[in-house]
Amino acid sequence: MGRIVTQNKLGESSRSNQIIDLVSPKERKNKDSGKDGNTSSSSMISAVEEVPSFAKITNLNCIDLSLPNIHANVSLVKQSCLDCGFFYVINHGISPDFMDEVFRQSKKLFELPMTEKMKILKNEKHRGYTPLFDEVLDPENQIHGDYKEGYYIGREVAEDDPDANQPFFGPNVWPDSDLLPGWRQTMEKYDTQALEVGRTVARIIALALDLDANFFDKPEILEKPLALLRLLHYEGIFGAGAGGNSDFGLITLLATDDVVSLQICKDKDARPQRWEYVPPLKGAFIVNLGDMLERWSNGVFKSTLHRVIGNGQERYSIAYFVEPGHDCVVECLPTCQSETSPPKFPPVRYGAYLSQRYKDSHADRSSYDTQ
Repeated sequence: MGRIVTQNKLGESSRSNQIIDLVSPKERKNKDSGKDGNTSSSSMISAVEEVPSFAKITNLNCIDLSLPNIHANVSLVKQSCLDCGFFYVINHGISPDFMDEVFRQSKKLFELPMTEKMKILKNEKHRGYTPLFDEVLDPENQIHGDYKEGYYIGREVAEDDPDANQPFFGPNVWPDSDLLPGWRQTMEKYDTQALEVGRTVARIIALALDLDANFFDKPEILEKPLALLRLLHYEGIFGAGAGGNSDFGLITLLATDDVVSLQICKDKDARPQRWEYVPPLKGAFIVNLGDMLERWSNGVFKSTLHRVIGNGQERYSIAYFVEPGHDCVVECLPTCQSETSPPKFPPVRYGAYLSQRYKDSHADRSSYDTQ
């Protein structure tokens, strides 16, 4: 019997430090998971036990959104963004019971017969079901594509809404309510709650960039975002489930089950690349920065390569992509440039950027035979 203490890398003392008991499986089963949004302290150890002994485990900072002192979180987030662009978020306000329900409903969808799933195949707005190999995230190292199936859900926009003419906006594709009663309502509720968590984290990041806390709340950024919820299912294979990639937008909130498969590469230019496992933490989001935040920060904050490597276990995860709006022009922030550090990236309009990235990485809708 012993314990591991994972502390923030700034050495600050706070409730965000996690003390993790090394307990037997029987003892662990009896642990109380605590209040809404709390994290079970033994869950990381349970996950780490599944990692091969030769593998490297990364140590991420843990951001506690229930802390009254936001400045402690700002310091931790800034350190994380400078180091690897990944951190945990706990006490985020989404209850453990509801998270469990979202995972249950996600599993029900993927357990449907393929004939039913193909009836809700993704549309031209990237809403709906994506089969195995639909996405190729690492074309240099992948032959067929990602060995995962997914389901995209975006902000619901009526067909007669002027915004419905834009890419990624419009009605969602929903499974038949007779097959999955209550499924749509669960996912819409989760979408709403996850976006609020994303906005909260974005305010902390804004302060870490020496900006006004509400910088990312602007109408063109997160007031009307291109936020996308994606349910993911990895079959029980050994090897690459998702190729090495960085995410496109502002930040991603990842909820996952207890299967250890996510890896990050802190230095994408290193040869050979060095990959480290990120253990799941029950009740927490794993947050990573996207390419737009790297561009906004002039490369100071990291949009880090990550991938999924299967260990023979079936795996479910839920990614929430917090994306800027269509008309958002992403360019170097004033606080991140100087005479000696001019902007490294040209300005981009996010809607056009995202459309091209999806075109490059996803199979065309017309390539599927739905007859």
